[in-house]
Amino acid sequence: MNPVTKHLGRVVDLGHPWRGVGPFIFVVHHRDTYPKGEANLGPDPSLLKGRNIGMDMSNDLGTGWNMYHGKTVPGFPAHPHRGFETVSVCMEGYVDHADSTGAGARYGAGDTQWVTTGRGVSHSEMFPLVHKDKGNTFELYQVWLNLPSAKKLSPPEFWMLWKEKTPIVRRENNYGVATVRVMAGKFDNVEPAPPPVNSYAADPESDVAIWLIEMEPRSSIKLPACNLDTTQRLLYVHQPGAVVDISGTAVSDNNGFLQEAPKERLTITNGPKPARILVLQGVDIGEPVAQHGPFVMNTQKELEEGFAEYRRTQFGGWPWPSDQPIYPATDPRFAKHGDGKTELPEGRDAIAKPFVYTKA
Repeated sequence: MNPVTKHLGRVVDLGHPWRGVGPFIFVVHHRDTYPKGEANLGPDPSLLKGRNIGMDMSNDLGTGWNMYHGKTVPGFPAHPHRGFETVSVCMEGYVDHADSTGAGARYGAGDTQWVTTGRGVSHSEMFPLVHKDKGNTFELYQVWLNLPSAKKLSPPEFWMLWKEKTPIVRRENNYGVATVRVMAGKFDNVEPAPPPVNSYAADPESDVAIWLIEMEPRSSIKLPACNLDTTQRLLYVHQPGAVVDISGTAVSDNNGFLQEAPKERLTITNGPKPARILVLQGVDIGEPVAQHGPFVMNTQKELEEGFAEYRRTQFGGWPWPSDQPIYPATDPRFAKHGDGKTELPEGRDAIAKPFVYTKA
């Protein structure tokens, strides 16, 4: 008699943007194969012809890259957020960050930036094409994580988890290697740095985890069980042609596996092509969600109050001379916080002066 297979979850469509789970609102995954950069760290202006500049979002020209809301440099010029968190993992290329607190950063090549927007912050996220002699591949995951009502009006802050400090779990079998990049939540006995102090992930009862798994062909890995019966977990399978087996269920590229037995461990075995799996888990906050664009509150009234405050105060104003500032191509990865503290991945002091491109 064959043993009875436990029902551990089901395949779900991820949609676009990718659907959220538990306290997570949604995920966007950007992958752009940008050309070489010009002096202004944007593409050759001739390559912008025919694009819907300011709203170039869908690779309509089939070039493999978008300008998004950027005019000369790809990215997202200054825009407000309130009431939630963004966790941005930049795997390739760079993000130039600037915000209304006066803070700025350049991160990439495996770094993670965690922004608790709290009572409100405006920021820009530009994607400078720093390489002038070759293409500029860019890849970014941005996860939106909700905040409970008690933290929605907390002071805004951002926190860096540099690539050099990001824990990597490695599992190897006879066929290949699987690695796990641990941004939040303990993976077996491996813990990342603590999240921002006002983050929902700072609450031990949230059981929040954010892991990015990279799997060579035929490799395998076993995930820890969730810590709580109420934890919700979704595995986002992607990479062209990827097919993985998750505890007996086949899941292909751009599909998810919604775990329905949170206290069980899942075994993931990859097929013949490389695969990536983003894992998000957490306990649902259990409060009403009212969202309009980049504001996430509990009620419609709170949304209206938030937009009114933004119109009145601009969340502290915009201290930069452009709504899409970038830094010189030669600047290192760095972070300068609103309190004036500066940091580099190596721990040395950083001084970075914003460079603003103005079209001649």
